[in-house]
Amino acid sequence: MAVLVEAEVLCYHCGQPCPDVSIGNVSFEKEGKVFCCPGCKTAFEIINENQLCQYYNFETHPGLKTETGVTERYLYLEEETIRKQLIEFDSSDFCRIRFTIPSIHCVSCIWLLENLHKADPGIIRTEVNFTGKSVLIDFDSGKIKLSRLASLLAAIGYPPQINPDSAIQKRPADSSLVAKLALAGFCFGNVMLFSFPEYLGLSENEITFRHLFSWLSVALSIPVLLYSAKDYFISAWKSFAQRQINIDFPIAAGLLALFTRSTWDIVTYTGPGYLDSFTGLVFFLLIGRWFQSKTYETLAFDRDYRSYFPLAVQRLVQSQWKAVVIHQLKKGDLVKVRNREIVPADCILQDKEVLVDYSFVTGEERPVRVKEDEIVYAGGRVLGQPVVMQIEKETSQSYLTSLWNHDLFRKPEVSRYKRIIDNAARKFIWIVLGLAGVTGVYWYLVDPSQTWLILTSVLMVACPCALALAAPFTYGSMLRNFGRQELYLKNAEVIERLATIDAVVFDKTGTVTYGKDPEITFHGDLSSEEIALVKLLTSYSTHPLSSMISKSLTGTAEIDFESFVEKRGRGIEGRTAAHHYRIGSAVFTDNPTTDTPSDTCVFVSIDSKVRGFFSIKVSVRIGVHKMLKRLGPKCVALLSGDGEADRARMKELFGPKVELRFNQNPHDKMEFIRSLQQQGKRVLMVGDGLNDAGALKQSDVGLAVTDDTAIFTPACDGILKGDQIVFLDKFLTLSKSSTTVLKTAFAISFLYNAIALSFAVTGHLTPLVAAILMPLSSMTVVAVSTGGIKWITRNIDSKKQKYNGKVYHR
Repeated sequence: MAVLVEAEVLCYHCGQPCPDVSIGNVSFEKEGKVFCCPGCKTAFEIINENQLCQYYNFETHPGLKTETGVTERYLYLEEETIRKQLIEFDSSDFCRIRFTIPSIHCVSCIWLLENLHKADPGIIRTEVNFTGKSVLIDFDSGKIKLSRLASLLAAIGYPPQINPDSAIQKRPADSSLVAKLALAGFCFGNVMLFSFPEYLGLSENEITFRHLFSWLSVALSIPVLLYSAKDYFISAWKSFAQRQINIDFPIAAGLLALFTRSTWDIVTYTGPGYLDSFTGLVFFLLIGRWFQSKTYETLAFDRDYRSYFPLAVQRLVQSQWKAVVIHQLKKGDLVKVRNREIVPADCILQDKEVLVDYSFVTGEERPVRVKEDEIVYAGGRVLGQPVVMQIEKETSQSYLTSLWNHDLFRKPEVSRYKRIIDNAARKFIWIVLGLAGVTGVYWYLVDPSQTWLILTSVLMVACPCALALAAPFTYGSMLRNFGRQELYLKNAEVIERLATIDAVVFDKTGTVTYGKDPEITFHGDLSSEEIALVKLLTSYSTHPLSSMISKSLTGTAEIDFESFVEKRGRGIEGRTAAHHYRIGSAVFTDNPTTDTPSDTCVFVSIDSKVRGFFSIKVSVRIGVHKMLKRLGPKCVALLSGDGEADRARMKELFGPKVELRFNQNPHDKMEFIRSLQQQGKRVLMVGDGLNDAGALKQSDVGLAVTDDTAIFTPACDGILKGDQIVFLDKFLTLSKSSTTVLKTAFAISFLYNAIALSFAVTGHLTPLVAAILMPLSSMTVVAVSTGGIKWITRNIDSKKQKYNGKVYHR
């Protein structure tokens, strides 16, 4: 008699059993695929309709069980007060929000979420942070509402975790690794106890105890296999399913081989097995993984409040505007943001209106007009007259850094060491698997009893992890060190490019020279009212010469300018109700004179009539002369937008071999950098970020020098505190030294693998020792990388303290 056995049917989307589904009785079915609930069926329909079914190719049943009726659940997100707390940026056609999504768990999740724009035309771009379990979404609020966006995520199995009191929730620490480690340690200790009689030797009349202890060891090893070691098997299977092999594959193969062989020996009573080695192996592998996670936490290289971000803004302190670094700002502070300065935090505009450039956020330089009492988002740049704003949220330097580090502003060059590591890692696994196969065959023919232990040792001891850790820890340590020395780099790849620099180009004003105690004299005729208006107009600009003039003048204007325009590299102009003021170069102010004053000159024109000029004799930064001498032939040029007045002084400062170019507009500077690159030079451009944006972007590395402004450009690769330019040659030396440390770490990693594998294939290494050596190799590389960086930087630290003690107050 035939017996009909009902087969368990699994949901095509989430893989969970379908309780109401049996053969011939399908409740939720679509295109021949079975689903456990309407939610999973809906998720599949959304994915299928938008041609995103490649999602299912990454993993079988990659989705999670979904919810139904989610649209109404998220309607509260349309309330204005909640929306303001969650949205990072909001405009008529561009919004940005970051959702915490705990259900992100695999590569298929990343693929689906980063292709979400195909599901709805209102979604512009998505970016997944896998470790942070969050997704950054840019969307058009005119095409898709925030509630609809959240509902879409929930419908496909990724419901966002939302707390209106905090837009970004910190994910609780994952305690599963500790639990797996604890279980493995407990089982390892007990299996070792059960194995002691075997080590000490049992007489024939005590053979019953041997079998009992062996079966107890099997019982203790099963949870280690199924729980403690499961991540290795899952990772190995996923890589295999995607036709790729990762480092977990040989580890999983070794663990499975050791457990299977040991269990077979115990079941067939042919030997005691190696379950003590198996449990110890998992225990020490998990210790290595725990160490790696803790090390990354300790040496976190994300730039946050603990890192120095050398940007300042004018804050109202006791009725006076004073420059403060942006991380000191608090909610409720009043700040004055000038032309082209960055808005340091979400603020409420106190003036009538302002134009704001949000290219840092959106990638497009399209000014937005903001009215009084409206919000101005962090990362925008003010265009035009300075405005007063009230801080609404405290400054998030990590947020500003993420804007600065946007892919749109990255230089296209790929890290050379990253290419080396990627190529080596791909070949490494196959070499290890091939070597393990040859070793297994050899020992099977020579001594079959040793085959499994030696094979497992070969699979365990080889570790490319140390190779992969070398670059991030070396460059990460140097990145953090540079931050302490007030050189703030965009990312670690900049250090690698700095190490190859062989040509350095400088801007003059605000870079080599600075405005401390300048000698400023006005030659001409201005009334006290006109002087007050000149002071007011120059205060609008962040250009070093404008700031010097504004600080040198006295008086308070009784009227304000109705308009303000700054022509980069030329000058500034403003209109009152009755007059038109221009302040800048001779050409910009239509100065007819042919006489060239001996100092830097800034001309003043009122109603198209030149009324005089300011002669400015600025100081060269203390220590620059010695720094230029140490740079030697690397210093190739000085590019200045000023006239020829300072040529003699600059020639004396830079020497006869350095090319001096004056009257350079931003395009001229960029073309000069390009010409050096065409000669095969690797160029570092050092400027103030005002008139050098093109040159900073064109150069291999662009550093923006800042003193007391919030000026920087997405084109620059680093921000350097003004008084630290005297250590520029030291920074270049340290960058080159960091590559030496990296090469040393690489050499140690390769040497470890070569020696360890030679011991393993010859049978002189047990799996347990191999499991201990594996994390030790990573610890060694981390110690060499971080210790090496600390050692090479101690020299500059001591010199810097001595130098600062003489000339600067920090």
